[in-house]
Amino acid sequence: MPAKRPPVPLTRERIIEAALHIADSQGLRRLTMRRLGDALQVEAMAIYHHLPRGKEALMDALAEHVTAVHAEQAATWQDTAKAWARTSRELLREHPGVLALALTKPPKGGTAIAIGEQIEQLSDGGLAGATEAVRALRAFVFGSVAVEVQQSGWADPEVDEWTRRDARADADFERGLEALLKGLQT
Repeated sequence: MPAKRPPVPLTRERIIEAALHIADSQGLRRLTMRRLGDALQVEAMAIYHHLPRGKEALMDALAEHVTAVHAEQAATWQDTAKAWARTSRELLREHPGVLALALTKPPKGGTAIAIGEQIEQLSDGGLAGATEAVRALRAFVFGSVAVEVQQSGWADPEVDEWTRRDARADADFERGLEALLKGLQT
C-alpha cells in the first residue's frame, strides 16, 4: 500500500490561484467559498483563516492580483509606460474571469502601491502630469482588455473555444498605446 502524501498546506497564494482558476474557467458568479474549498480539498471555513473578511477579502485579493503591476524604470518615461501597459494587459488577459473586479474595485493595498510607483517612475522620467498620465494609461489598458475579452467569446456560453490571442487586437493595442503616449507628451 503506497504511503499517503501529506496534504499541501493551505496558503493565501494557493487560495488565490484556485479562485483565479474557478473564475477564469467558470466565471466569477460560480466562485463560492464552498466551491473554492472543494477545489482546495478543505472545508470552506479553513479559507477564513487566511482571508478573515471572507468573500470580500477574496474579491479584493483577486483584484489586487491582476492590477498590482510593477515594471522596471526604463531609459525614457515612454518606455517605462509601455512596459507597464503591456505587462498589465497580459496579466488581465490571463485572467478574464476577474476583469470585472479589476474594473470596479478601488485600488488599495498592492495596487495602490504599484500606482504610486508608476507615477513616481513617469515623473522621474521627466513627464509632467504623471498622475493624470497613469490614470489615462490604466483606463486605456483596462478598456482595451475589456473589448478584447468581449470580442473573444470568453463569456458567451454558445462559444466552444474562445480566442486568447488575436493579432489584430495586439496591433490595435500597440497603435492606441503609441497615440496615447504621443498625446501625453503635449
